[in-house]
Amino acid sequence: MSRANSLANDRIWNKTFFLILSVSFLMFLSMYMLLPTLPLYAQTLGGNETIAGTIVGIFTLSAVLVRPWFGNLLDRKGRRIILIIGVSIFLVSVLAYNFAFTILSLLALRIVHGIGWGASTTATGTMASDVIPASRRAEGMGYYGIAATIAMSLGPALGLYLIKYSNYSVLFTSSAILASLGLVGSFFINYEIPRIKTQTENKSPVVKGVILEKTALPPALVLFFITLTYGGIITFLPLYADSRGVKNIGIFFTVYALVLLFSRPLIGKLADRYGVRKFLVPGILLIGIALLLLVKASSLPMFLLVAVVYGLGFGTVQPILNALVISLSPPERRGAANATFAVAMDLGIGLGAVALGFLAQKTSYVYMYGSSAIFALFALVMYYALLRKKLPL
Repeated sequence: MSRANSLANDRIWNKTFFLILSVSFLMFLSMYMLLPTLPLYAQTLGGNETIAGTIVGIFTLSAVLVRPWFGNLLDRKGRRIILIIGVSIFLVSVLAYNFAFTILSLLALRIVHGIGWGASTTATGTMASDVIPASRRAEGMGYYGIAATIAMSLGPALGLYLIKYSNYSVLFTSSAILASLGLVGSFFINYEIPRIKTQTENKSPVVKGVILEKTALPPALVLFFITLTYGGIITFLPLYADSRGVKNIGIFFTVYALVLLFSRPLIGKLADRYGVRKFLVPGILLIGIALLLLVKASSLPMFLLVAVVYGLGFGTVQPILNALVISLSPPERRGAANATFAVAMDLGIGLGAVALGFLAQKTSYVYMYGSSAIFALFALVMYYALLRKKLPL
């Protein structure tokens, strides 16, 4: 009987987890539809390449700034209310893009959009970590990441298709419909974790005054250096491929997403069984190898090989680090811990795009991608210096 209860308690898939996954997928799909298309929309309003880049960067920066605050609210006010607020802000900003007829108004809406994104995704990540059994945490966070992976494989192509065969108003309305469905789903996530009263919480000024969770910083720093490399790939890979004479590079992101789709849950399951130490370093090394291969890429098959290697590396490292953030943090600070992790990811992507873009402008894309492999080395240093000693053998 006890074994049956244990198996039941170790279940990942249930109604609550499915709802969280569904809301997350809808939000990511809505966002990814706009990621490659809003910079194009900015150009129709008279913006240049710098403005196009700012359209992406200001959204990320906005999310970074609000995530720690919303993370603390998740711990103090509850999960669902913050999710509903975040999705509502997200939805209103997407609808308002229909009325953004100047660069200034578009940038202002991107800031509001980023606030909604930061609140909603911090909430869904925290909710997922609440309901996934501790014994299957890496596997469960791998499944949770699938929502973003599938959205990443579908969203950009769907957004580009809509503006090619329709118009931007249809794009914004379609994105808003997805966010509306996410808002409806948010009301059906009825669980709340029990309030945990601790000595730390009794000294409320200490808890309220800390916006980042210190136990989450070691895995977050490792992720930060990894996502610096991702910022360079997601922003400049199409331009790099074009400079190499490679067409149809959009399939790179499809292959990358498919590799993530299959590697995340599999590697997570193996990490839960055999220990995360055996997988983190190989995953980081695969990312470094992929960046060095990218330097030599001059044909579509070579670019797709990079997609596979980088996808395996990122699909190994990111869900394991996410699981570690949850495992290392106190339960009553789980919202702040997830916010800390998400800030590291957003900041890495944003700063990576800016810094590597500056480097590419001064040198070349080849030099830029070769140099970005150093970030993988820095991630290894952070792992050995700060994280490895905290992990079980």
